[in-house]
Amino acid sequence: MNYRRVGKSGLKVSEIAIGAWLTYGGTVAAKDTSAIITAAVDSGINFIDLADIYTKGKAEEVVGKAIKDMKRSDLVISSKVFWPMSDNINDRGLSRKHIMESIDSSLRRLGTDYLDIYFCHRLDPETEVEETVRAMDDLVRMGKILYWGTSVWTAALIERAVGIARDLRGYGPIVEQPRYNMLDRHIELDIMPSCAKHGIGLTVWSPLAQGFLTGKYNEGIPEDSRGGTTEWLKGDLNEANIVKARKLSEIAKGLGISLSQLALAWILRRPEISCAITGATKVEQLEHNVMASQTKLSDDTLREIENILDNRPRNWSF
Repeated sequence: MNYRRVGKSGLKVSEIAIGAWLTYGGTVAAKDTSAIITAAVDSGINFIDLADIYTKGKAEEVVGKAIKDMKRSDLVISSKVFWPMSDNINDRGLSRKHIMESIDSSLRRLGTDYLDIYFCHRLDPETEVEETVRAMDDLVRMGKILYWGTSVWTAALIERAVGIARDLRGYGPIVEQPRYNMLDRHIELDIMPSCAKHGIGLTVWSPLAQGFLTGKYNEGIPEDSRGGTTEWLKGDLNEANIVKARKLSEIAKGLGISLSQLALAWILRRPEISCAITGATKVEQLEHNVMASQTKLSDDTLREIENILDNRPRNWSF
C-alpha cells in the first residue's frame, strides 16, 4: 500500500480507503463488517471513512466494535455531521449546537476519544460559515478532533472557510471530500485547483461510480445489482457510458488488470488526490481494490483513456 499526505498537513492516509456508505450497519452483517475491516487494516489501509447518517449511527457502532481491539493510533478515522438524525429541529445542519452534540454521539458510538477528521457533510444555507468554522476550530482545540474538512462544498465556500479560519487565527479545513470518478469530473474545473492552492487534500467518494466502473453493467443490469435503483447510478447508466465502459475494459484487459483497478489508478494519477474511498461487501472485493495502489498508468494509456472518456470539464467563457 502507498500513502499520501492529506493536503499540506502532516497526516498520511492509504491511497485506497474503506468507507461505510450503503454497507456497514445495513446490508452487510456485523460479523462480515469485522472481517472486512480487519482485512483492510491487514492490507495496509489505515483510513476508515464514516458518517453519523450512515444507517442512522449503526455504521459507526459496528465499525467501532470491529476496531475495538486495534491500536487506535494506527488508524485514521473520520465521520461527518450535517444530515438530520431525528425529528428535533436542531438535530441537523452545521450550527454550533448540532456540531457539538453530534461529535459526542459519534465518539460514543465508535468507542473512541477523538476523530482524526470530522467532515461538514454538505453546505448549510441556514448557518453562517463563520459559526461553523469557529465550532470546528473549538473541537480541534478541545482534542475531540485532530483535523476537519468539508464534503461536497463549492469552491467559493471552501475559499470562504479558509479565509475565515485565517482571520480567526484558527484551524481551517485540510480536506474536501467530493464525488469523483471517470464519469464525473466536475471538480477538475474549480474545486481541485482551489484546494490545491490552499493545500487542501481530496478524499474522493464513489470512485467506481456506484459499481458501474467495475464492468458489471457492460452487458446489461444484473438481477442482484443496484443498477437503476440508486439515484447517482441512474445518471450514469446509459448507452453512451456503457460503450465507454466496454472500451475501457479492453484497455484494462490489455494491461492485465480489471476495469475497477484501472478506474482507481486513473483517479490516483492526480497528485491533488489523497485517496479513493471504496466500499466493500466482501473481503475478496477489498483485496482486489487494494491492488490499484500498485498500478501506475503510462502517459500513452492515459491519453487513450482520455480519448474514450472525452469529458474533460471546460471553463467556457463568452
